[in-house]
Amino acid sequence: MEVQFPAIAPRNQEASEQTRQHVDQLTKPLGSLGRLEELAVELAGMTGETFPVVTPPGVLVFAADHGVAAEGVSAYPQEVTAQMLLNLVNGGAGINVFARQIGAIQKFIDVGVAVEVEAPGIIKRRIKAGSGNMLKEAAMSADEAQRALAIGIEMAGQIIDEGAKLLIVGEVGIGNTTASSAILAALTGADPDEIVGRGTGLDDAGWQRKKAVVREALALHRPDADRPLDVLAKVGGLEIGAMAGAMIGAAARRVPVLLDGFIATVAALLAVRLAPGVADYLIAGHRSQEPGHTYVLNVLGKQPLLDLNLRLGEGSGAAVAFSIVEASARMVREMATFAQAGVSDR
Repeated sequence: MEVQFPAIAPRNQEASEQTRQHVDQLTKPLGSLGRLEELAVELAGMTGETFPVVTPPGVLVFAADHGVAAEGVSAYPQEVTAQMLLNLVNGGAGINVFARQIGAIQKFIDVGVAVEVEAPGIIKRRIKAGSGNMLKEAAMSADEAQRALAIGIEMAGQIIDEGAKLLIVGEVGIGNTTASSAILAALTGADPDEIVGRGTGLDDAGWQRKKAVVREALALHRPDADRPLDVLAKVGGLEIGAMAGAMIGAAARRVPVLLDGFIATVAALLAVRLAPGVADYLIAGHRSQEPGHTYVLNVLGKQPLLDLNLRLGEGSGAAVAFSIVEASARMVREMATFAQAGVSDR
C-alpha cells in the first residue's frame, strides 16, 4: 500500500494577526504575559480561530514491541510492553492520571505488541508482533511502515471527530528509545554518542552497548536520510510510525500537536520530513532527560514549555504541559480589554 498524505494548510496569518492585536488590548502591560502571548498567536494561526479553543485535548497512546530489545538495550524485559498496555486501559499509568486531570479523551492502540493482549479498551490495529531486530534485519517492510503511518492518520481522525481540539501522542514499547535514536541519527547525521541516552535507566555497560547497537544497525542498513520511509522501515518502530502518522493527520485538520518527550519528538521530526507542513502545528511540551531530546528540539526549532527532568514517555510530559497551553487560550477568550473594563491604557 502507499499512503496518500492529506493536504496540510499553512498557519492562518490573518487569524494570528487578529489575535495579536486583541492580546495587545487586554488589561495588562504590553507583552507582560510573555510566552503565553506568543503561544496564543501560534494557536490562532494553527486553528484559524482568533479565539482558539484547545479543550478537550485528545491523547493517543500507541503500543508496540521492538526486536532490538533482545540486545539488552533496556533495563526492563520485553513483556513489560504488554503489561503496561493493560495498565493503560485499566487507568493506572502516569498518562491516565494526567489525562484525567486535564479532561482528555483517551485512546490506546496496539500496533505491534509481541504478545497480543485481550482487554476492553485496547484498539487493535496490529501490524505484526513487534518490529524486527534491527541488528539482524530491517525493523519492518516498506509496506508495514506505510501501514503504521496510515493507522496514525486514521486514529487522529477518529479522536478529532470525537471532539479533540489538541492532540497529545504517546507510546509504550520496550526498546523504543533505541529505535528513536537510530531514526534521529539516520535523519540528521547525529553521532550516537551525542544522542543516545539511558532510556529506562541503563547502567554504564548497558548504555555503551545501546550506543554500539545503534551505530552497528546504521552501518548495516544504511538508511537513506532523503527517504524518511526508508529510515522508518529499516531502523524504526511500528508505534513511532503510527505517532508520526497521527501528527500528520492532526495537522491536516488544523489541530495543534503538543509534543511529549524524546520518542514523540523524533516521531514529529519523521512526520515533518514526510510532510513538511506538520512543523507549523507542533508545540514542544517539555524537555526530557534524554540527551537526544534537546538535539531534536533544536533541529525542529522548538522551545519547550517545561523542563521537569521527566523521562517517562506515554505522553505524560505533554499532558502536564497542557495546562499552560490552555491558560494561553483562556487568556485570549476570557480576559477583558481595556475598553471593556473601563481601564486606562495609557
